[in-house]
Amino acid sequence: MASHSRQHALTQARLLFNQQGAVPGGIVAEPILRSWRRCADLGFDMRGVRRAELMTQGELREAQQRNEALRRLSEPAMSYLRREAGGNANLVILSDAQGLVLDSGGDTGFASRASRVALMPGAPWDEAAAGTNAIGTALVEGRPIAVHGAEHYFEPNRILTCAAVPITDSEGRTLGVLDLSSQARDIRPDVLTLVRAAVDVIEHGLFEQSYEHYAVLRLHSEHSGLGAPGEGLLAFQGDLLVGANRRALQALGLAATALGVYRYADVFDGELERCPDAAGRVHTRTGMSYHARLRLPRSRPPQPVLPALPAADATRPGAPSFDAATLGALARAVHLSDAGVSILLQGETGVGKEVFARQLHARSKRAAGPFVAVNCAALPESLIESELFGYEDGAFTGARRQGSKGLLRQAHGGVLFLDEIGDMPLLLQSRLLRVLQTREVSPLGAARPVLVDFALVCATHRPLAHEGPDAPVRPDLYFRIAEYTVTLAPLRARADRLELLRSLWAAHGAGRALPARIETRLADYAWPGNYRQLAAVLRTLYVLAGPSGVVEEDMLPAELRASADAYLPACDVAAAGQRDLASRAVPPDLQSMTDAAVRDALAAHGGNVSRAARALGVHRSTVYRRAAALGSAKTR
Repeated sequence: MASHSRQHALTQARLLFNQQGAVPGGIVAEPILRSWRRCADLGFDMRGVRRAELMTQGELREAQQRNEALRRLSEPAMSYLRREAGGNANLVILSDAQGLVLDSGGDTGFASRASRVALMPGAPWDEAAAGTNAIGTALVEGRPIAVHGAEHYFEPNRILTCAAVPITDSEGRTLGVLDLSSQARDIRPDVLTLVRAAVDVIEHGLFEQSYEHYAVLRLHSEHSGLGAPGEGLLAFQGDLLVGANRRALQALGLAATALGVYRYADVFDGELERCPDAAGRVHTRTGMSYHARLRLPRSRPPQPVLPALPAADATRPGAPSFDAATLGALARAVHLSDAGVSILLQGETGVGKEVFARQLHARSKRAAGPFVAVNCAALPESLIESELFGYEDGAFTGARRQGSKGLLRQAHGGVLFLDEIGDMPLLLQSRLLRVLQTREVSPLGAARPVLVDFALVCATHRPLAHEGPDAPVRPDLYFRIAEYTVTLAPLRARADRLELLRSLWAAHGAGRALPARIETRLADYAWPGNYRQLAAVLRTLYVLAGPSGVVEEDMLPAELRASADAYLPACDVAAAGQRDLASRAVPPDLQSMTDAAVRDALAAHGGNVSRAARALGVHRSTVYRRAAALGSAKTR
């Protein structure tokens, strides 16, 4: 009765769609309805029939030869699916990535009936040829799809119920589709689970074949699952993650953009060479634990060894440890930068914009090239043009005899990082825009321009996207440097501040934990100077603790001891998620707190800007700017 009622509802839905192009909500699943709309846009009539586009036997043989590796690996899975489906009136079908049926097998009687609607090798079953159907719609939607009876767009295909799952490789590319089709009245609730299990067999074989020259880490929640098609698989070249199957990506919460960017230590505790541990497990940075088995490479990988990633503190002491969200943003930024997209980093002072940019460089295709950092706020306006663009011998009075290459040309083959781009003089922004458009630099006094090739990463602590006379960046330049924007969250928005604090303290080699009361004070502080300020405070505490390693409260900077209002309650941090913290204003008036911290630091150091900046862990120019805005009288 339920099945009859469902078919009646679908019949009414088809009638309404034909007449009005719309269907009441809840009758047709959204993926099916989206497919109906695509078919209507192609001008298809539901009451019509698909176009007859069968290949010749010769053309089919050529298509099968092109997909021979996929067909060979799919044979065991197709046999498995036929056995598990059981009974009669079933047909297992393999298509290529365009929806062309390559192979089929199953009940001969049903195969004969299915051939009447061209469900047979040599027939295209993409949506443009066959309307809404499991194979074609799964390809468009990029996900498993079941299409039952009247959900098919063309009327004759109502005799079928079909379930299809895309077959993907370890880089997320679709290679084909596996489909189980049967009579429309034979609907199994577990049909997609059956097909998914068969696709796991295919993808498992593809992975093993593709990464025999790499170290492969197997993961499963159950020890008995290791070595089976349902396990997670990760491939590493050195410690660089170069491949992962769907199961591993889902288990670890990773996107495909992690491939080629993430290192083992970005995902797991410890080192790849020493995993799994004595209990046969690996532990993720997010606290998950899996049974694991490591298979070392059977031979050297054919690719050249990639540049080693520098240690986190190789370029800057106290570099922050990225959380999962920032690592994900880094992976996307690396892939986009490698494709020539300009990256803009936004975030408060001290959130690690340059550290992020250096990691982008180290993990990109330009890692072997230079990383040239330019602080547009620190360069004197009278020198910024010559420093950026370079000059020839005799270009101006005082020019060096050999001339100067300029920072833009020094970045050739690597990454150019323009920090505080909003502080670049407007007159020079037009010259920079021309360089970005033409990829040519014209040094001062030069007769002809010089070609340059670099990836561009810019950074700012303030909003740039607005027009008007007070706009810090020309609109045309803004849209050129901000092709992709990454906003780095402040330290106070991280829910794992206590864990971060402990790891940064341990990195100093202190040998013992901080006292609980000090940890609480540090973890609850709002850190207006973000990671830079935290790193400076920890470094100061480590030095003051001396050989004894004992940290006392009077060693804390004045602003941490005196500014009780600058604390965030620990219970609030524990109760709120990272996104909630990032989306609300905590504390209520950050600018006032920042101003208070600057005033306190200047007072504590007798107006000495350099010492106050070191205590706050910020650049001295930041203290100068804030002091000027506050009208502080005596600074030196």
